[in-house]
Amino acid sequence: MGQAERPGLTLAPPTGRRFHFDPGALCLELLATGGPGEFARFEVLHVPADLARWAGESRLRWPSDLELTVGEGELDLVRRTRDALFLLTADRAHGRPLDPGQLSVVNAAAAEPPLTARIEPDGTRAWVPGATGARLLSTVMRDAVDLFTGPYADRVRECATGNCSLLFVDTSRPGRRRWCAMERCGNRQKARAHRARGEAAQPAVSSDAARTS
Repeated sequence: MGQAERPGLTLAPPTGRRFHFDPGALCLELLATGGPGEFARFEVLHVPADLARWAGESRLRWPSDLELTVGEGELDLVRRTRDALFLLTADRAHGRPLDPGQLSVVNAAAAEPPLTARIEPDGTRAWVPGATGARLLSTVMRDAVDLFTGPYADRVRECATGNCSLLFVDTSRPGRRRWCAMERCGNRQKARAHRARGEAAQPAVSSDAARTS
């Protein structure tokens, strides 16, 4: 995926079509890889190579030819930290107090050395070789710290569709984003609303017909 392409991920849910989802922040892209409890069924980080693949699809645009060393222990740490961030983000979206234990997990990961970036002669960003899973995790969690303490902290939301729990931050100027993706839940909700209006109007039509018969 090239630098000029729009940010976000292509998700393939167990049911339904593939769709583009832009959660608005690097740290929230990690939440689309799985989660705690009932969300474990969406887990995609099974082996170290899965994390490298995610990095390449994420806002990091990790090059496929640049090695990312991820040990089994680091992959477990990534999943545990992601789950803590998932719960924190859901609490933030619904205005609930943030759990100190989960904050400690995120802060501990953010305190580690991050990935190192550099500027190439053509003005593009590149990553310095020698990256590890722990450095990748630190970079992602530092992004979470920036999100939770920054100007868009009050715009962290959960998709407004009742059966979708995808989390995102609304960075649009109007600040009226409600859906994970208009092409998925937004269109579904519009279709439901259209059907509901049609059903609500049906008795009135029948009543009018009865009066004129």
